[in-house]
Amino acid sequence: MEKIGTQKIWSYYDGVGAARPASNHTIRGGPGHVVGTYFQLANKVAELQFRNRDHVLLFRGQKRDHLTTKKNSSLKASLFRLEGKKVPSPTTLEKRFKTLRMAEEALVVRYSAEKLLGFERLKRHRILRWTILQHYEVCATPLLDVTQSLRIAASFASHDNETDSAFVFVFGVPNLSGAVTASSESGLQIIRLSSACPPAAVRPHIQEGYLLGEYPEITDYEQNAHYSYYEMDFGRRLLAKFRFNPRLFWKSKDYRPASDNALYPAEHRDPLLLIAGQIKEKIEKEKG
Repeated sequence: MEKIGTQKIWSYYDGVGAARPASNHTIRGGPGHVVGTYFQLANKVAELQFRNRDHVLLFRGQKRDHLTTKKNSSLKASLFRLEGKKVPSPTTLEKRFKTLRMAEEALVVRYSAEKLLGFERLKRHRILRWTILQHYEVCATPLLDVTQSLRIAASFASHDNETDSAFVFVFGVPNLSGAVTASSESGLQIIRLSSACPPAAVRPHIQEGYLLGEYPEITDYEQNAHYSYYEMDFGRRLLAKFRFNPRLFWKSKDYRPASDNALYPAEHRDPLLLIAGQIKEKIEKEKG
């Protein structure tokens, strides 16, 4: 994908309390701009959206800031993440792609058996299959989970976090259009999760989820070999990095994190959650 910032971008990237022009490298290499409360974060994100008018902002919350050997934030799709502390070997990547293909086939079979809405589209479009497999954490895919909701991102970063730091990453992406936005200019595609999942699956719709992927799609190991490892990093689209203490961040009674049940609705039977569990079992048996 192309690096953000060929046009001027504005960001918060150090201890200075004002937004300033910044480079993607400066943002990724910084420790994260500290915010004390959700209200402060929301105000600063509002300014970033106003100043960066050529970009739509999407968010990802994490408990940790994973760094490259050069100490830059790395936000890779699960399929391309490190193997321990090493770049994944060709053998590892081939295995991951093989597992992904097997999971896709199983998803099509089980989706059809459940008679879920949108089966024909699922059969035709690989990116929709990847979207479901990634969101339900079935196996590694070339996609990265993000959200259009700042509150959801901050809630995920805070969820079960007993440390004194959490992170919200802000990505700048092209204008969104329809279920899948593909931009050859930025080398990026953005998938709206609610358009990939049937209405019977409530969780994806509540979380206002999106997924980021390379464009064109990297479909197998042979195609992956045409890319440098550093290129396949969504940190290249990072527009801001915020850091906060999750134990103090939500202290205002007016701004509370999304509850566990809001993030993972338990009272509703989610057919995709059932299917995901079945495919995971199949993968484990194949490995065994």
